[in-house]
Formats: sequence, structure tokens, C-alpha cells
Amino acid sequence: MKIVFATNNAHKLQEVRQILGDGFHVVGLKEIGCTEDIPEDAETLEGNALAKARYVKEHYDLDCFADDTGLEVEALGGDPGVHTARYAELFGQHDADASLSHDSDANMNLLLHNLEKITNRNARFRTIIALLYQGEEYLFEGVCPGTILRERHGTEGFGYDPVFCPEGYDRCFAEMTAEEKNAISHRGRATQKLVEFLITAGNEE
Repeated sequence: MKIVFATNNAHKLQEVRQILGDGFHVVGLKEIGCTEDIPEDAETLEGNALAKARYVKEHYDLDCFADDTGLEVEALGGDPGVHTARYAELFGQHDADASLSHDSDANMNLLLHNLEKITNRNARFRTIIALLYQGEEYLFEGVCPGTILRERHGTEGFGYDPVFCPEGYDRCFAEMTAEEKNAISHRGRATQKLVEFLITAGNEE
């Protein structure tokens, strides 16, 4: 089954392709000729995911799915949440080099700084996948609870993976293989629900 994943993030595209497996041919925005910067200005993960999927359907008339992921830190009142990818840009001190503000290192630096004197390190990653399929809209949620480490570990993954340790493990995401992470991650759990839906829908056609 061919389906569009509304993302330009090569890391996420590779991760989702690994999770979905050989039964699906997943293409990104670049592969359908979409070079626009789709706005992500909703106040919720659900809103952002739906906005991206609807944009692709409206402009390219293709069934697609889109995701939005938030890191929700208990001691920070759920921040960075919907602003996870732009945490340093929106909540931090603007650096003279603006490119640093939309950057994983800058995001992690700000997060570790804000939690420096806080003992409650509880957090969770939450992914929402919005699917537009045969004229209907569907939402799938994946949650991975864990804690924020006090310093970076590991070299794998992307984003906040070096500082997020999933519940029940003594290694952070960045210390896991792609297969290990995908089996327990927020995106893996949401994507698995998507897979189950698509397989069932395909069998019914």
C-alpha cells in the first residue's frame, strides 16, 4: 500500500518506514513535490497533525497521515509540549546565531537548565497521528512515559533521545538500537495502531 507521510524530517520518515515494514510504501513530502512549509500553529498535537494531513489532501488530493509529537515534562507543567521542536526558539534566550534556536542541542540545553534544581524528572513523550483515508479522518495516540536524565547519553536517535529514559529501562533512547526504540517508543506505539487500522481497512476492501 502506498501512502504519504506528511513530513520533511528524514529521521522520522526512516523511523516510520522501519515500523511499518515492507507491506507499505511510505513516501515523504519531498517525493510528492511538496516543498511548502506547512504551518504548525495549532495549540494541540492533534490540531497540528490534522492541519498537516488536511493540507496534503487539499493541495495534492492524496490520502496521507501526519504526526505531531510533544515532550511533556511534569515539573514544567507539561512544557515544552506542542512547542517541543522549537522549545529554545520560543522559550529560551535568543542566540545571536538564530540557527541555534531551532536545534536539538539548544532544546536539550534549555530543558536541562530548566530542570537543573528540580528532583521530579517525570516526563512522557506523546505522539498523535492523524490519518486521512478515503474521505474520513482518524486519530491514533502513542504514549511513552519516562524520566529526563541530568546529562546526555548515547549517540543514536535524534531530538531529545539523549536525555529521555523510558520507564522500566536503564538506558535512554539514544543508547538503544532503532529496533529497540521503535518497539517501545511513543511514535512506535501510535504507528502500530495506524498499521493495524490500515491492514484491517485493506482486508475489508
